[in-house]
Amino acid sequence: MLEYTHLPLEKDVPAFAGYYTPEKELRLPFHGREILYVIGQVVVETACQEITCTPGSSYYAMVPGYILKWQYRKNEEGLPVSEVEVITDYKTKKEIEHIIREREAVTRIEFR
Repeated sequence: MLEYTHLPLEKDVPAFAGYYTPEKELRLPFHGREILYVIGQVVVETACQEITCTPGSSYYAMVPGYILKWQYRKNEEGLPVSEVEVITDYKTKKEIEHIIREREAVTRIEFR
């Protein structure tokens, strides 16, 4: 089990070399259960390789896991928290990746 803190949508989150912006949260029915996934944009403000530095952005999907308890409490900052079960099975991950790629224009899919 893992607690997942829901971040505010459309609000930039500082990260190494840039930021990311969660844009939408979705609940995906999957084999009698529900999966939570988040779609957002990551922006790299400075990425340097050798001599050149180039900014860039791409869309991602992040999959916290199967929903066990939906927004059952709030954390100290007042953000909703859900309890999820991390997805570890390789075949299941590949099936979920396929579904997400059919629905969303993402370049990267991450599992917790």
